[in-house]
Amino acid sequence: MARIKRAVNAHKKRRKYLKLAKGYYGSKSKQYRAASEQVRRSLRYAYKGCKLRKRDFRRLWITRINAAARINGLTYSAMINGLKRQNIEVNRKMLADMAVTDASGFAQLADLAKAAHTAQAV
Repeated sequence: MARIKRAVNAHKKRRKYLKLAKGYYGSKSKQYRAASEQVRRSLRYAYKGCKLRKRDFRRLWITRINAAARINGLTYSAMINGLKRQNIEVNRKMLADMAVTDASGFAQLADLAKAAHTAQAV
């Protein structure tokens, strides 16, 4: 069996990590060991950050919908419940955008939701 030398592959691997570590402070962008540790940590943070970002945006949309719904005399839960009962499928992102940019359109949806929610309560 032939002997396999790893020089080229090892250099490729190191170059890859150092390229990802570009712009890091001090030895974290120059030395392979420090760079690889920091890159691994950064990738973990990036993965977690993707999950947190989705969570944060949903929270923001719910807050905006709730504020606009209360202006129209509803709570957030009553608004969502009324829209579901009317079979109006609008996601939270679009509802929040309507609440900010198109107040009259949001008010019409709120009226529909209010009608469905009060009919269910009776």
